[in-house]
Amino acid sequence: MENPFEIYWNLKLAAVAEALGKNGYDVSITESASEAAGLVKNEIISALKPKTLSWGGSLSFAATGLYEELKEDGSFEIIDTWDKDSSFEEKLERRREAMICDLYFTGTNALTETGWLVNLDMIGNRVGAMAFGPKNVVVVCGRNKIVPGLEEAMQRIKDYAAPVNSMRLDKKTPCRKTGVCHDCDSPERICNVWTIHEKCFPAGRIKVVLVNEDLGF
Repeated sequence: MENPFEIYWNLKLAAVAEALGKNGYDVSITESASEAAGLVKNEIISALKPKTLSWGGSLSFAATGLYEELKEDGSFEIIDTWDKDSSFEEKLERRREAMICDLYFTGTNALTETGWLVNLDMIGNRVGAMAFGPKNVVVVCGRNKIVPGLEEAMQRIKDYAAPVNSMRLDKKTPCRKTGVCHDCDSPERICNVWTIHEKCFPAGRIKVVLVNEDLGF
């Protein structure tokens, strides 16, 4: 008997990939985080030949193992915005430098079935780099990020992704305690900058790697 769960996600990912393609994105479908890592290394990086690499905050990207692999590779100049030994000021400066890197890695908070990338950021470096700056961007996206439309995308982010990330980052926000968005005025609020990518310009600049498993929040 065929696996209906498997069939469902194969059909869903294929439809979303088609929508993304019509919106100007380069799209790939992979079955796992490790397969996504192999595709990025063997196809995307091999084709683009970037000299400088950087990334925004993304558990989906981290799940691929590429953070450690690319740092240890030695073939690239790494603008490491995740270095735990760096001060906040140093990390902030690296985030500015990352805006002009050759290849930028990130995830997305939500992906609509119409092929829109919807994101909400604290500082704006991640969504800023997605919009403009780096020559190319790779977005690693697990199937759990897929939602029907914009309203559901924003609801997913506010009701789930933001509170859980506030808990993960130990932010002093009301949602960290309650799990519910309070549209707060906390100095540590992580919900400050929205972006909605309806289309990719120039076409192909953003490469979306869809993963047929749940990744990130």
